[in-house]
Amino acid sequence: MSIIEIIVLALVQGLTEFLPISSSAHLILPSQVLGWQDQGTAFDVAVHVGTLLAVIIYFRKEVADILTAWVNSFGAQGKKTDDSQLGWWIILATLPSLIIGYLLKDFVEVYSRNAWIIATTTIVFGLLLWYADAKAKQIKTIYQINWVMALLIGLSQVVAMLFPGTSRSGITMTTGLLLGLNKQSAARFSFLMSIPVIAAAGSYYIYKLSTGDELIDWNAIILGAVLSFIAAYACIYFFLKVIEKMGMFPFVVYRLLLGLGLFAFLMW
Repeated sequence: MSIIEIIVLALVQGLTEFLPISSSAHLILPSQVLGWQDQGTAFDVAVHVGTLLAVIIYFRKEVADILTAWVNSFGAQGKKTDDSQLGWWIILATLPSLIIGYLLKDFVEVYSRNAWIIATTTIVFGLLLWYADAKAKQIKTIYQINWVMALLIGLSQVVAMLFPGTSRSGITMTTGLLLGLNKQSAARFSFLMSIPVIAAAGSYYIYKLSTGDELIDWNAIILGAVLSFIAAYACIYFFLKVIEKMGMFPFVVYRLLLGLGLFAFLMW
């Protein structure tokens, strides 16, 4: 990989992992438009580690509070709190993706690069995000999530795994909004539930790397991890600011333009 490829792919991964605009749609552009080769498993591990560290560090207080409360909820003297309950809901929301993702991983890998599917889902789920942002009540906080809501948000995350271009963060925020969560709560729950999902994906990539014979370019690995971390951290910070003032509309417009652009390129 050239230095330009490393920089572009790492920044794209970091920026699009948490924005509701689909990382798949963006990661396919360099290979389709510029003819770049696949970045390889080792680089995928690096950028996933970078984005994982970004979300953990940004939400370090929330993560620590949830983990502490969840551990303390066990035992005869266990005490249930809002944070311990939230920990259970994050686990519940993650299970569908882990189970179905493992069972259908071969299917996902085969069809995850289909540009026509990505262009279609980018537009369709962009419109659904617009509807949720404009029409949903958005009155509940993150601590008002119940097991049904957590399970539905978790199942929606599976849709993003099966249909690239949907956007994991986009569909989980959309579902959260449709279920009545306010924008900040929908975004924060999406970010928090991304931690076990990204960790699982990173572990799977590490397993593939350990069982393969891919040569590792450590310069690319380190630079990719650092850049994806910086991009992801900045992305989370500014995204939470933007939705408070402007809602999801700017991202809806961007998705529509991106989807139409992909269609135009494919039909050229």
